[in-house]
Amino acid sequence: MREEKVLTEATVSFLEREGEILLAKKTKKIGMGCWNGYGGGIEKGETAEDSAVRELFEETNGVVARPEDLKKIAIVFFKNTKSDGRIFICKVHFYIVKKWKGEPKETEEMTNPTWFNKQKLPFHEMMPSDKEWLPLALSGKKIIAEASLGPFQQKLLGEVKIKYVKEF
Repeated sequence: MREEKVLTEATVSFLEREGEILLAKKTKKIGMGCWNGYGGGIEKGETAEDSAVRELFEETNGVVARPEDLKKIAIVFFKNTKSDGRIFICKVHFYIVKKWKGEPKETEEMTNPTWFNKQKLPFHEMMPSDKEWLPLALSGKKIIAEASLGPFQQKLLGEVKIKYVKEF
């Protein structure tokens, strides 16, 4: 059986250009098999922005963004139920990045980088709660959301709670 990753704080960044968002297929860990933005866990001593910049560089094989190029669009608290019934909560900081250097390339963890129209994202192949909160965040609204997910984050358990905020 594959290992269920436990992560308590993470970042995800979406590159955006001309109404399109870059997604790639996750090959392992949380979100495996889903289209997703680029991100991962915040390491000890890192800020969320530092983590987002590092993860973007690592998972795109070289895209460089600066912390000031990140625009926070959401914080989502994912309440994850593991197969053994234990629960962990992961706080994820989501960013849009409109300015960067380099071209995104496929990596071991993120394959098939593809640009999608913001209005036509492949929600049927994304994390199960994304369709509830991501369109709001991409439309310019700042949100804090809570979503409960089942084992391996494959199933949405209940309604996603969304709160609009003026700033983070």
